[in-house]
Amino acid sequence: MNPAAAIAYLNGDWKPLAECQVPINTHALQYGTGCFEGIRGYWDGGRINLLLLAEHFRRLGRNARMLRMECPSPEEMCALAIEAVRRNAPTRNIYLRPMVYKKGTGLGPVLAGVPDGFMIYVIPLGDYLDTAKGLKVCVSSWRRLPDNAIPTRTKATGGYLNSALAKTEAVLNGYDEAVFLNDRGQVCEGSAENIFIVRDGRLHTPDRTADILEGITRRAILGLAADLGIPFEERPIARTELYVADEVFLVGTGCQVSWVSSIDQRVIGEGVRGPITARIQQAYEDAVYGRSPAYRAWLTPV
Repeated sequence: MNPAAAIAYLNGDWKPLAECQVPINTHALQYGTGCFEGIRGYWDGGRINLLLLAEHFRRLGRNARMLRMECPSPEEMCALAIEAVRRNAPTRNIYLRPMVYKKGTGLGPVLAGVPDGFMIYVIPLGDYLDTAKGLKVCVSSWRRLPDNAIPTRTKATGGYLNSALAKTEAVLNGYDEAVFLNDRGQVCEGSAENIFIVRDGRLHTPDRTADILEGITRRAILGLAADLGIPFEERPIARTELYVADEVFLVGTGCQVSWVSSIDQRVIGEGVRGPITARIQQAYEDAVYGRSPAYRAWLTPV
């Protein structure tokens, strides 16, 4: 696809992405009142395979309701995503961004009574993070938003200022990524990724009460671990457990499975990609590219 000629969907119309505009006083622009999804599509040489499409749109529908927003049904949003891919005809890996947002132009940070909009666009996307090299990570000085402030599980647009502050701090200090602690001092997640650690052959990840995004990739990784016979546990994780872990990796739609070589300038394990991370990374790659028949149900071919 040609990014300069990309076609997007905005509130019932298909038009060039460059022509999709909203007024400067749009509620979502003024107050961050929107929620979104990120969906990958993998090119297998003949078609695009959209990853876990229905799961993403079911989550978007739930999140929109939580934020007092209305959107098309999951089935309608799936059909729009497929049409977006067809209209853009990509021949490389892509990323879809659907978003529900408050399109009204009235003044005041209120959700009730404000009209809603829906958009979706497609862009080419390779690796968000380099999955081959070990990432240098720091624990952020910024705390993750608590669930009773802006629920991280909603993927609310306004909440990503929190992520931007942490990621910017990390990059300016020479790191690849940041890890949040929550307001209880427990390990939460990366700026846009869930986190896993390995200790003594067992996989651990923060549980769903730790102010995390209930990641779709996170859930897929837990499923892969079960199928691979890797024991795992969802539980609170202390900051210092990161430093003594045998392996650490980040997962998400964007970053896929990215291993961590150091945290706060402390080498993780032997400083190389660990065996459990390698198994999970390979299994995930085989699944998303359609090489594993057992996971074909994850894919929607276009």
